Amino acid sequence: MWERTLQDLIRGLRANKKDESQFIAQAIEEIRKEIKGDDMELKAGAVLKLTYLDMLGYDMSWASFHVVEVMSSPKIHLKTVGYLAAVQSFDEETDDLMSAPADIAVTLNGISHIVTSDLARDLSPELIRMLNHSRAHIRKRAVVALYKVIMKHPEVSQHAVSRLKEKLEDDDPGVVAATVNVLCELARHNPEEYLTLAPPLFHLLTTSTNNWMLIKIIKLFGALSPYEPRLVKKLQPPITELISTTPAISLLYECVHTCIIGGMLSGSSGDSLARTCVSKLANFIQDVDQNLKYIALLALVKIVPTHAHLVAQYQDTIMASVNDQDMSIRMRALDLVTAMVNQTNLQSIVQQLLSHLVTDSSSSHAPTAAQALAQNTATSPQSTRPLSSPSQSPAYRFILAQHILDMCSHDTYENVTNFEWYLSVLVDLAHVANVNIGTQIRDQLVDVVTRVRGARRYAVKLMYTLLNDDSLLRNARDEGSCSEVLWAAAYICGEYCSEFSDPQKLLPLVLQPEISNLSPDIIAVYIQAAMKIFGTWAADSASRWSDDDLQEVKGLVQTVLDGAGRFVSSPHIEVQERAANTSQLFTFIQADLNSYRPKSEVPSFGDDSITEPHFPKSLFLIEPLVSAYELNPVGAHAQASLAVPEGLDLDAWIVPPPEEVKPVVEEKRVKKSKKGKGKEVQGTTSKVKNGKKKKEENGGINGGGDVLMPTEMETEEERVERERRRAERLERLKDDPYYIMDKAPSRPSDSPAPEDVDSIPVVRLEDMPSLSDHVDPRLPSLRSASPQVSSEPYYIDKVGEMPKNAVAPLTQPLPPSRQSTPGLGLGPGSSAPSPVPLISTAFQQYEGADADDRPSTPDPVVVVRTKKKAKTTTGKKKRTKDVPIASSS
Repeated sequence: MWERTLQDLIRGLRANKKDESQFIAQAIEEIRKEIKGDDMELKAGAVLKLTYLDMLGYDMSWASFHVVEVMSSPKIHLKTVGYLAAVQSFDEETDDLMSAPADIAVTLNGISHIVTSDLARDLSPELIRMLNHSRAHIRKRAVVALYKVIMKHPEVSQHAVSRLKEKLEDDDPGVVAATVNVLCELARHNPEEYLTLAPPLFHLLTTSTNNWMLIKIIKLFGALSPYEPRLVKKLQPPITELISTTPAISLLYECVHTCIIGGMLSGSSGDSLARTCVSKLANFIQDVDQNLKYIALLALVKIVPTHAHLVAQYQDTIMASVNDQDMSIRMRALDLVTAMVNQTNLQSIVQQLLSHLVTDSSSSHAPTAAQALAQNTATSPQSTRPLSSPSQSPAYRFILAQHILDMCSHDTYENVTNFEWYLSVLVDLAHVANVNIGTQIRDQLVDVVTRVRGARRYAVKLMYTLLNDDSLLRNARDEGSCSEVLWAAAYICGEYCSEFSDPQKLLPLVLQPEISNLSPDIIAVYIQAAMKIFGTWAADSASRWSDDDLQEVKGLVQTVLDGAGRFVSSPHIEVQERAANTSQLFTFIQADLNSYRPKSEVPSFGDDSITEPHFPKSLFLIEPLVSAYELNPVGAHAQASLAVPEGLDLDAWIVPPPEEVKPVVEEKRVKKSKKGKGKEVQGTTSKVKNGKKKKEENGGINGGGDVLMPTEMETEEERVERERRRAERLERLKDDPYYIMDKAPSRPSDSPAPEDVDSIPVVRLEDMPSLSDHVDPRLPSLRSASPQVSSEPYYIDKVGEMPKNAVAPLTQPLPPSRQSTPGLGLGPGSSAPSPVPLISTAFQQYEGADADDRPSTPDPVVVVRTKKKAKTTTGKKKRTKDVPIASSS
């Protein structure tokens, strides 16, 4: 009878690709018949075929007993098949295990796969004795099996480590290699226990020529070095020689990796080794093997924190990897680029990263900051050749834009030396990112302008171009649109509109009908900015008032009323509230302007004691609301450092809740006729708050069946007090939307009658500031007529902090002097300016400290830390930041 062999089974599988499952099912049925026979040769062949099918994923646990039968065969070639099948299919739950057979080598091959905790404890003495076996292949198999025994029964390691140390000096290289491999795996779990093996391992490191064993030894020393500092100095010479001479790339990388994790690159002695490692890794990046590129970038990321200047020398090579088609290589290259940024190469790196975000659809825009920087500045000796961008997913574009923001804002803009350049980069990024990163760009725009006073004038001019950009308004609802930058543009123009010579020309931009396409939070900031812009301009106009300006002011007031009036009925409460407040303020201003008469038209009565201003008083109505107080920067955790004053109960009510009025019971005598005899029963009826009447009886019955009720007469004083409380309660509830009033509350009987409203005299308000031709110290200072441009370095305020997603404020610090620069604003009679170029031909270098003649920023609040631990305050909040404060007015 012809039987199918393993070769026949493999040929049949290849020939039945279309119906493989049916063929295998038929083969398994044949194997079931063969394995039950008495012929051991046929049984071993069936087990061998089952072993092959088990590697393909088919279960052979049902044949475990037959595998044991083959293992017990006296013929070595059949026994080998049985143990091979046992290694392949047996585990700890297999019940058909038998005692070890005669052949030790075959037994040791399979024991590591079936060993259990109890079996490891029992077999460990035998395995340790086998380490001294006369045959080398038995010693090698015993060493490998001992690893699994130690993992199952860790107590064995106390006796096994000393014996493994002896095997490092074995005459057979295979035994030594197996021992090093086992020690390397064991040291990963507890390296300190294997420090005593350092001398023989160092001897092997300097004498062995087996690259694979050297790789294991290097890994082992990388794990031991952090626990023995003396190893670092000892290992530097041999590892440096290996890095310089070995042609094996795997060994070279392992040496570099061990130098990094073992702390061998620190100190003066490690600089030369670090230089060698970086140069070798840079060669890996240029290799065609993608695996080498990846591991090289991964290793350089670990070197750059301590030797960034060495990594920066290969900036072009690393930047080329950012453009690689392999996404994993691009991500590692981005991590490395972000880590190696400094003041010297920041602009060059950001320029090249921005070029990856520029697509064909964005080519119609004005030159980006990166392109202008490449043409007009040269801040890095490396070349800035353009790179072709691979296909980029939205997720990768988002990560790339995020890295640009992170590397520029690191440590509060430590590496940024030109803030006008960085503001331009943020605007360019908003145009070319095409991902939802507008919120981060918005926060950084506001943060930079708030912290760096010297950049505010350029920022206002740049934000004007954003407000004048119709594409952002049209595409505000599109996916990937960074319309949130318009929030920052409106906020900055509203807070620092004094930097413009003609700020009133911003009003048509922030009140145009197209802003209805924006999100509600942006519209609210637009409305608030319009109020601030008008208030600043109106106060400035009052200082140089001419009666010819009256019509222009009326026109601007009407523009604000029309723009805000479109949102008075907005379904969004924040927009509606700001629009309503703005409309009410400007309605008052409009009424004041309509009633204003020039001084020449006002008749004089010869009384000079009252000095009236020569301009409408309402022009100064808004500016004090937004510039009356300046908020100094305060530490982020200053509030937690303040101790709670003695006697302050933070759990007590600031305004106690109203007392609950208890229902007053009215009792009066009633008479009830009793049926039958005409007798009357005296009782009381109780009148409760809800108007219902309930008869109350005490259960006492007289002889005639009458019920006798106790009564309590109400005095006149109690009645008056009850009426007064009732009137007060109804007065409180008349404006409560959850309480329906069916009639007007009654007035207490003891309260006086209201006065006639028509009889109230009209009193002239005298508490407004006196506005005359003379400068009043109570009025805010105005900018000078002929400003001068300051060339002093910028000062970065790193003390304060910025809020996230804050709403436009009503109060914001003003600069020391409100000046305008010719050419930065909109002069009289000039048309709307075209978008300004984002980068000038040359920029001055900005430093982080103020010059002596530059107005200094306000001193930060000094917080005195007390020894008493600060308690968490609840119920109260303090304004402790030099930041925009949200307000609904």
